[in-house]
Amino acid sequence: MKAPAPEPDSAPQRPARAGTSPFSQRNFRFQWPSDLAVSWAFEMETLLLAWFVLVETGSVIWLTAFGALQFIGTLISPLYGVAGDRLGQRRVLSCMRAAYVAQAACIAALALSGQLSVVAVFIVAFFMGLVRPSDIGVRNALIAATMPAPLLARAIGIERVSMDGARVVGALTGAGIVALLGMGQAYVVVAVLYLVSLALTFGIREPPRDAGARTPASITAIWQELGAGVAYARTTPTLMAALFLACLANFAAYPLTGGLLPHVAREVYKIDQTGLGTLFACFSGGAVLGSLLVSLGGVGPQPARVMMASAGLWFAFLLVFAQVESVVIGMALLMITGFLQSLCMVPMSVLLLRITAPAFRGRVMGLRMLAIYGLPVGLLLTGLGIAKIGFAATASLFAGFGLLATLAIAWHWRAALWRVPTP
Repeated sequence: MKAPAPEPDSAPQRPARAGTSPFSQRNFRFQWPSDLAVSWAFEMETLLLAWFVLVETGSVIWLTAFGALQFIGTLISPLYGVAGDRLGQRRVLSCMRAAYVAQAACIAALALSGQLSVVAVFIVAFFMGLVRPSDIGVRNALIAATMPAPLLARAIGIERVSMDGARVVGALTGAGIVALLGMGQAYVVVAVLYLVSLALTFGIREPPRDAGARTPASITAIWQELGAGVAYARTTPTLMAALFLACLANFAAYPLTGGLLPHVAREVYKIDQTGLGTLFACFSGGAVLGSLLVSLGGVGPQPARVMMASAGLWFAFLLVFAQVESVVIGMALLMITGFLQSLCMVPMSVLLLRITAPAFRGRVMGLRMLAIYGLPVGLLLTGLGIAKIGFAATASLFAGFGLLATLAIAWHWRAALWRVPTP
């Protein structure tokens, strides 16, 4: 299948219906709480299992290996995009969230029976990692399919506010519930949140697919459609710049403020599990502020410029964070970096959805999720680096590389990034 012309900016958009808020749309009133519940569960689950692995093994290598396993499914994210384009994003999202319910129920049962082990956690993390990385891409494609074009940027901003807010609440409540009730009961809460999310997803009504998308497809046809999506992205310079930046952020930035925070809390700042929850909450609190700013004011006519400038500042502040040993200053820096990552990632999502032709949205967002594969690679390499040269030196190397690579991306695709896109 031949890819269409590289400039999708003139693709017709669905006219907006009455209402100036995304919540005026019935579908968003179902999808927003569904995504909020699943984001809350994600954050609780990550904190609970990461701390369990670190305490049981005492090894930062095993901690980073656990974090990497959760993203192994990024390799097949484009196939989720193909499925979404053919079958509908809501159907794919419903199946994914049913899988979350089953896996969380398994962990809860093992924890309540006293049989939970590191091996069991790694097995569940592997299967969860096959599905979970594609959730954000599929949910954003579903929003683009159901939301009038003038409300798209605000809807994506609100989604990001909810996701970042869930990180704050999830980190604090996860640590508090496990300290109060124990691992088993805390995981029951996680399973219930996944179940609520699944139920709400069934209330979304996606526009019908065209006749060609509903026809059965052979494996050859699926790979051809996937190849068409890759060709479409390769011939659109703005998409390529955004996808490279997404991969860079996952490789060099997110490991330092995500998967490695348990190590930073325990070994650098010498604080406990509750302190770890506070660190996560500081980063997420800053992210909420950034997402809230976008949801209220939009991204303007130049989302690419906002994205690139914020990425450069993000890596610059991570260089400072790498050298700090004071927990108070570290928390402040985490809040700043969280704010900047929102000002980078939200405009990126809006840019991708705005300039991508509707028929290719699922596949392009699948490629965007494929960029998350940089995260497990970054986690494993930072874990090895910390074991050899320590956290400060390793984090400085990664943040410095990220800053230089961001400048290189901005220069290489400067003609496309500095142009005002036409929705």
